[in-house]
This record gives sequence, structure tokens and C-alpha cells, in this order.
Amino acid sequence: MMTLAQAQTTSTAAPSAFFTRWADMATWPEWNTDTEWVRLDGPFVTGSTGALKPKGGPKVPFVIAALVSDTEFTDVSKLLGARLTFRHLVDRTPEDTTRVRVTVTLSGPLARIWNLVLGKGIKASVQQDLDRLAAAAEAASNAQALA
Repeated sequence: MMTLAQAQTTSTAAPSAFFTRWADMATWPEWNTDTEWVRLDGPFVTGSTGALKPKGGPKVPFVIAALVSDTEFTDVSKLLGARLTFRHLVDRTPEDTTRVRVTVTLSGPLARIWNLVLGKGIKASVQQDLDRLAAAAEAASNAQALA
């Protein structure tokens, strides 16, 4: 297994605000600029499958490999001869903010080839996408607080 990228941010939004955004996969392109669309075939639970379409790329199937409410969300995209894993870990800091960490890994016999195809783009975008996700979670939290 090889690590392609890691990112981290802190936010004033509660952990649940991040899980709400992840569960609403139709809105992912709002904060994930490399994604054209995402569709989930069932509920937002471990084992559910779906598909996503990266901009300029083919449709890719994925599975929710782990989902622990307000703690972990891991999705695995199935590539030819490889698995692309996005692991999101969420926790509260001593300052009462939310910390979100993302690790992107590739595994499988063709992982090195996929790294040549995807690695630089993922490394360049993962922190920016996480920052936009945090901004979206905070905006939603602020809107709820005002309602």
C-alpha cells in the first residue's frame, strides 16, 4: 500500500456536520472540484455501494468500507487492478474544535501505474477539497444556528 496524500483541518463545525455533508453525496461537487457527480445506491452505511465520475475520467464504482458516526468515514474506489482508499478520521480537539484528517492510499498489483495517473492530481487537491468541505460544514452549521 502506498500513501498518495494526507490533509488535515480544524473547524468550528461539529463532527456531525461533516458526516451530513459526506452523506449528501449529490453535493460533493460543490466542495470536491475534481468530481463531476457521485451517486450512492443505498443508505449511507458501511457496505453501501455507489459510483462517482471524476472530471475527465470514467465512472468509478466505490464501497463505503467503514462508517462510524462522527468518527470515521472510509470509501474505497475500485480501479482496474487497484483500490483507491480515502480514509477520513474526525475527532474533537482540546480547544473544542473538530479535527478532520484525510489519508489517501492506493493498493493492489497496479497501484504504481495508478499512482502515475492519479497521484499528482490527488496530492494537489486533497487539502483544498478538505478546506472547502470544512467551509461548507461551517456554513451549514451557522445557518442551522440562525434558524
